Amino acid sequence: MASASLPGSTVPAGAAIAGAHDYLRAQERWRPIEIAFWLATLLPFVLTPDYLVLASQVAIAALFALSLDLVLGFSGIITLGHAANFGVGAYMAGLLSVWGWGEPLSGLLIAGAAAGLFGYLTSFIIARFRHLALIMITLGINLLLQEAANSASWLTGGFDGLQGISTWPILHTFEFDLYGYTAYGYSLAVLFVVFLLARRLVHSPFGLALRGIRENGARMPAIGAPVRSQIRTIYTIGAMIAGLAGALLTQTTQTVSLEALSFQRSADVVVMLIIGGAGRLYGGLVGAIVYMVARDRFSGLNPQYWYFWIGLLLIAVVTLLPNGILGGLARLAARWKAKP
Repeated sequence: MASASLPGSTVPAGAAIAGAHDYLRAQERWRPIEIAFWLATLLPFVLTPDYLVLASQVAIAALFALSLDLVLGFSGIITLGHAANFGVGAYMAGLLSVWGWGEPLSGLLIAGAAAGLFGYLTSFIIARFRHLALIMITLGINLLLQEAANSASWLTGGFDGLQGISTWPILHTFEFDLYGYTAYGYSLAVLFVVFLLARRLVHSPFGLALRGIRENGARMPAIGAPVRSQIRTIYTIGAMIAGLAGALLTQTTQTVSLEALSFQRSADVVVMLIIGGAGRLYGGLVGAIVYMVARDRFSGLNPQYWYFWIGLLLIAVVTLLPNGILGGLARLAARWKAKP
């Protein structure tokens, strides 16, 4: 009896499924370079203790970029309004503190849940559109939320930002210091835990389905994939992670303002992902490191025109490395392996 085949393919379905499981198991294995990367994130504690405040900002930006990578890089959901989810988490963490609850871990989870709820509600609109229409819709949602926060100054503080935020010591033991030791350790720990969950997600059958939606969402229903449901799911997860990043920023800086909802923040995280390489999981992390360090250096050289140098950096990366830094490195590694 002949075995069934996948639609549009001569490969038996059983063999295709077995091959997919083998692929996922291979991808789940930790490579030495991954272990080296995460060990290197501990070096700022020893080598650059004066820059731990910047390091904590880099870790938060990396978490934000990771959330966008799940949405854009792996799922193909083009968005220019991801700061809306970031801002919801940031303001929720700030409001909890103002209302008398400054415990960071529970506040972080509540803020992430609030951003996830917002993402879930908006995902019903997101899942219905693609390409240019989706860009305009996500941008419109971001602008509407920013103007709503500005108008509700009685709640958000408006243009002046939310006042009276105070974050309690983590586990009632680790106080936030001016040097950034606690802030960086806290941000790095959250980043690592979320990365582990995201890594497991993208190397699962659901992650393979997301890649299929990214490549050709119109054909995915032919194999029984509920495309809109999966888009809503990953967008909600991405919104939740973005909310965690926003909450981290509020808790570590003890400030939150309309800048958390600005279009500039949405644009910055897209630039980070392009620089690092979308759809590679580590691309957002590498892009955040390069972008944040470059911004710090360029703004120090020229406080007024540092975006000029960021623009040059972006043009250089897109021109020379169309798939980002990690994509370029992967291409070089493949060429090196192909040499006799």
